[in-house]
Amino acid sequence: MPVVKKPKKVGSWQAVGAVLAHCRKQARLTQEQLAELANLHVDTVASIEQGRLALQPDRAEQFDELLGTGGVLAVLVAKLPVRERIVQFAQGLVDHEQEAVCILSYQGMVVPGLLQTRDYCRAVFDYRYPALGSETAEQWVNARMERQLIWKRDRPPVSHFILEESILRREVASPEVMREQIRQILEYTEPVHMSFQIMPADRTPHACLDGPMVLLETPEHERLVYLEVQRASFLVDDPDEVSDYHLQYGMLRSQALSPDESERLLNGLLGES
Repeated sequence: MPVVKKPKKVGSWQAVGAVLAHCRKQARLTQEQLAELANLHVDTVASIEQGRLALQPDRAEQFDELLGTGGVLAVLVAKLPVRERIVQFAQGLVDHEQEAVCILSYQGMVVPGLLQTRDYCRAVFDYRYPALGSETAEQWVNARMERQLIWKRDRPPVSHFILEESILRREVASPEVMREQIRQILEYTEPVHMSFQIMPADRTPHACLDGPMVLLETPEHERLVYLEVQRASFLVDDPDEVSDYHLQYGMLRSQALSPDESERLLNGLLGES
């Protein structure tokens, strides 16, 4: 019996790119000509048409104007779900994060994405090595900012964050960017359903020296754990393993500074009493 190969799945950005390429050809323009009109490198246009680079909303509006497509591209981009705007290895997290009823997060290197300011987020991506292209970096920043819309939901998730003290003492971008970031942590965690704790740099024992984790609870009360290492990620749903991570997180909470102590530490970094 012959082997029947399944057709390769076409991603959303490949579909968007195909529409852009069709519209460009209908306008009788080459990639080089469109790139010149849009003040872009031709490789950027090619990457968008091939689905390797997302078409950002402002760029979609620009192409609509240049190609006379009446807003088709802008509408198409606006209708894509949030997960499609996220780097692929993090999509598993975003799928569940957008509807989670509870989020518990421990981070040891950077401020959690759900609490980052735009300037801090951009600096984190600018520090990546090898470097990201400017279009890709802006795409990732916009996607991360859009993830934070979960805090605007009618019933936002109950959330708790544990951050290593070193995160807040590492100057990312500039002192002012860090002050803005610290203020945003305090602002975001002010509502009664959100809180944070700081793990002091000299605190031992420490229950989670083996890396960051995000614990999620779905509307169906399924508990999941998201683990990320460099450019790889894992979603854990085995009940026994998930239980172990919850025990670990509970121990972390007991070892970290209390919420009041943590707030005082951040205000101290801001130079406020």
